[in-house]
Amino acid sequence: MHRSAPRITRILAACAAVPVMLAAAGCSLLSSDDGGSGNGDGKKDSGAQSSAAPDSSASNEAPAVKEGAFKVLPEACETLAGKTIDALVPEADPKSGKSGQSDNINKRARCTWNGADHKGTKGSQYRWLAVSLQRFDSHQTFGSGDDQAKAQLAKKAAEPEAGGEAKNLKSKPLKGVGDEAVLLTFDVKKKEGDFKDQRIVARVENALLVLDYSGAGLAGAKTPDAAEMTKDATSAAEEAAASIAAANEAADADAKDDDKSSKKPAADDADDDAEDGEKDSKKDDAKADQ
Repeated sequence: MHRSAPRITRILAACAAVPVMLAAAGCSLLSSDDGGSGNGDGKKDSGAQSSAAPDSSASNEAPAVKEGAFKVLPEACETLAGKTIDALVPEADPKSGKSGQSDNINKRARCTWNGADHKGTKGSQYRWLAVSLQRFDSHQTFGSGDDQAKAQLAKKAAEPEAGGEAKNLKSKPLKGVGDEAVLLTFDVKKKEGDFKDQRIVARVENALLVLDYSGAGLAGAKTPDAAEMTKDATSAAEEAAASIAAANEAADADAKDDDKSSKKPAADDADDDAEDGEKDSKKDDAKADQ
């Protein structure tokens, strides 16, 4: 301790003898080398603590999920035109289809058609068609409507194999139907005959479309051509997918018209008030002239 005093004295003297900037640097060394380490360390610790402190302005909330594009679903039995039903389901009864039960048709909807073309002793050609629709709203916990529809697409595409009745099952991506789609073809043997089945599962934005088409030759009629049935099912799926987008475009247009209508009366009332005020003013002027 006694030996350090002369050294400190010499350094202080040097600080006084050199220019101001060099003196500041030398004195800084003094504080770090000789007895000033406590102050220096204190400043360093303060800086470290400050940088490690959490940013109070940062939000802990999860980012909002993308809102689904579609808000409504079309009537399931109106997704296909009458001529399409005539082509796919001969003698459909009723031609308008049978609606499935749903507690919210803007979330779930389903329609089925079935019919048979009877050829007398040559047997009958039987067809069954179903269109199922489902719409998903975006949710903070479950994810965006699009992502939910994607997950449901995979689930619906796996159902035929999971059911255990499908034979010769084939699956492949299908282009041209919605944003993404898969085509499944398979055979099902029943006591009535051998059925050729087609299932198309398509995602259209945040909506899911499942089209099932099944056919069989009964009472001696030949088994329907699978390729022809696939072509018909694909065409129907394209039509049904387009109807989902069309229903939402119509709903958006109606909403805009309603918005304009709600604003128009207020403007008309203002014009009427102005006109009434002008009439009253003229009456007052006339009385004043008398």
